Amino acid sequence: MTTEPGAGAAPGDEPVPGGSERCAEERRIADERCELATRARAQADAAVAALRQAQRSYDEHEAAAVTASWRADPKAIHDAKDIAQAAFKGAVGAASEDVALEAAARDWLNEINRINVEARQATATAAAEHATAAAIGATLERLGLESDAARIGAETADAACLSARSAVAECDERAANEPSGYLVGPASAVAEASRLPGLDEDETLGLALRAGGAPRIFRLLRGDRQAMTTLMASLAADDRDARRQWQLLMTGLIEAIIADAIEAAALEFPVDHPFWGPFSRVQARDVTRALASLGYRFDGLGGWSDERYPSQRDMSLALGYAGLDPMRIRHWPTAEETVALFQDVSVAADEYLAGVAGDLTLHEMVTMLGRRADSLAEVWNQWGRIRPLLLEEG
Repeated sequence: MTTEPGAGAAPGDEPVPGGSERCAEERRIADERCELATRARAQADAAVAALRQAQRSYDEHEAAAVTASWRADPKAIHDAKDIAQAAFKGAVGAASEDVALEAAARDWLNEINRINVEARQATATAAAEHATAAAIGATLERLGLESDAARIGAETADAACLSARSAVAECDERAANEPSGYLVGPASAVAEASRLPGLDEDETLGLALRAGGAPRIFRLLRGDRQAMTTLMASLAADDRDARRQWQLLMTGLIEAIIADAIEAAALEFPVDHPFWGPFSRVQARDVTRALASLGYRFDGLGGWSDERYPSQRDMSLALGYAGLDPMRIRHWPTAEETVALFQDVSVAADEYLAGVAGDLTLHEMVTMLGRRADSLAEVWNQWGRIRPLLLEEG
């Protein structure tokens, strides 16, 4: 993940009582490391672009050399001259006057000269293109090594940025949960965990899901407006501008989680559906993933992305990819039924989140969301404040 530490404080970034000043050093380190990560990622992108450009140029020159070599091929030249000779003989046979014979001879000679000139030019072009390609090729290995080094450097810098941001989040949480106003270190995290007797901290959301609990993040994923309202009150109090900005940020986070769940086919299917009903949930999700690999994706709203839906042949292929026998399908949906195939399908975003990022740690969230996490830098900067609010039970 590449964060934008220079983007400024998040909305509602008022000092956390007893926390902001005590975590100042952690924030400074995080800002420095994340700024370095931003520069390292830009350098890596530039190195990759240079390598790709050189590779494209090399391929273009090699293709031009191959084309020119074909035009200079002795057999191709011989064939072209045979065609010219045949045309000359045909013209001679049809000529009835000396003028026509002279014209035929002149045309034949001009054609032979053209073939010879083009052959010489093609030979020279092939040599020049091969030489240019060879010169570019000599730089490809160096550019490849530079690209790999820049990529590794960027990944290392990203990891350092993420680690520093995690330290800030943990520091904020410890500060917020330490009633004495003093940061006592890792032991405070143990005290926090002790408020949840018998729960494994790494499985908080999974246990809540199994127990029928309703942490705020689950309610947000299910579209609970009251959960969003109380979250805004906690993050921004009575500041209207901060509320609007925080709502945009948290809506972006929720949308990113749901999009990730859809991409992973974490869906719930109607049990009485004529097509989905006979499948287990695992099988139905496998079919959905197979359809996505063919370019037919669920849009999360009961329809198909870009209104592009599969034919029966595509459906049969998807079943095969999912390890199911298409011959055993009793009800194949019609074209109209295929359009509405996802109409009653819902996104199990809470289950997906609990399984992939069950403790909502910064590392889990960023790893889960991948590139979607890049646009949420302000959220990650304040994750130490946000995470406890998202884990609060309703």
